[in-house]
Amino acid sequence: MHAIITTGLGKTYPGGKEALKDLSLQLDEGEVFGFLGPNGAGKTTAVKLLTGMLNPTAGSALVMGHDPEKDPERVHALCGVVTENARMYDHLSGLENLMFYGALYGQNSFESRERADMLLAGLALHDAKDKKLGAYSTGMRQKLSFARALMHRPRMLFLDEPTSGMDPESGIKVNQMITRLAKEEGVTVFLCTHQLRYAQDICTRFGLISEGAMLMTGTLPELQNAVLPGIRVRIRADKLPAGLPLQEAGNGVFEGSLGEEGEVADLVRKIVLQGGDLYRVEVEKPSLEEIYFALTRNREAAK
Repeated sequence: MHAIITTGLGKTYPGGKEALKDLSLQLDEGEVFGFLGPNGAGKTTAVKLLTGMLNPTAGSALVMGHDPEKDPERVHALCGVVTENARMYDHLSGLENLMFYGALYGQNSFESRERADMLLAGLALHDAKDKKLGAYSTGMRQKLSFARALMHRPRMLFLDEPTSGMDPESGIKVNQMITRLAKEEGVTVFLCTHQLRYAQDICTRFGLISEGAMLMTGTLPELQNAVLPGIRVRIRADKLPAGLPLQEAGNGVFEGSLGEEGEVADLVRKIVLQGGDLYRVEVEKPSLEEIYFALTRNREAAK
């Protein structure tokens, strides 16, 4: 079963602002899907439509087989949501917050305490479990919000900038948990972020969105081959033979573009056989950030 299916999903707000346009998408269970674009691109609107917090003005959606417009309660029972600004109860401790939400999902006190303790330990919050939430830092609150979303063992996670405000070590712990949930428990993750470099490290597939419209979806190799095919090579060498597809970049470094990785071996062989001294070879493919900007430039040029 697909975790998410959308067909022509759209949302136009009163006043005429079209926040999401014709979103058609399929996600398999266990994917970590990066829904990527700048603030205002339509990411949050999409999440609200998929979780039943907003009703669409066009198209339809299914989340774990349920229509969020017609059956939002069932969708909420199957999903966990983490927003960028964590909102919980400052007068309760971290543990009490989690147990409160566990009770809302029908867990008894033993079940909610056991689940909360496990999540707090996994996110390095166990030592702060009895502190009032009002004393938590922004990063700690965000980790607790992530733990809250996992209390009822959801099959689907919607994450909006999940590591916002966290220190690097905390971010790594959250990312490790996201990866484990997807790989070991088959949880599907719909991750919204404008941080493309971060998404490239954690997501298995990507959807690039701009001004409410999906530009392209695919894995990183698929996007690279479709948008910016080829590779970049950077070489540090002396006594290079003439006629190579390289330009000097300074300090004995030369750069150039090749069609595919197999051409790198031919280039290195040519340098060595013709008496060049080769010290280092680096090969790069376009990053997700470069692909996104290439797509947006192409979109603007086509207007």
